[in-house]
Amino acid sequence: MAYSSGMAGVLIGLALLAFWLFSLFDVITTPDEEVQQSPKAVWLIIVAAVPIVGGVFWMMRGRPRATVAAGPIAGNAGAAPKGPDDDPDFLKELDRRLRGEPEN
Repeated sequence: MAYSSGMAGVLIGLALLAFWLFSLFDVITTPDEEVQQSPKAVWLIIVAAVPIVGGVFWMMRGRPRATVAAGPIAGNAGAAPKGPDDDPDFLKELDRRLRGEPEN
């Protein structure tokens, strides 16, 4: 089983490479106005020069925070139906078609 320790090292190396590439791509694709703490160019240099540590710092300090969009309040009487089975008019029309009644 000489390969087991070598394979673990390869898998860890690939995981670190994937994390570094993700961090680098994330810095590049983040809009300039959303970058926090430092200018985008500085973050790009940090992540590229110090791969793992730079990526961790980017995730903790530079990456924009996710914003939660305000959605409709549950039970809102004026809310539009979310799907056809929530729409009473659709259900009435479907029932009429299944019974074979002519259109109005």
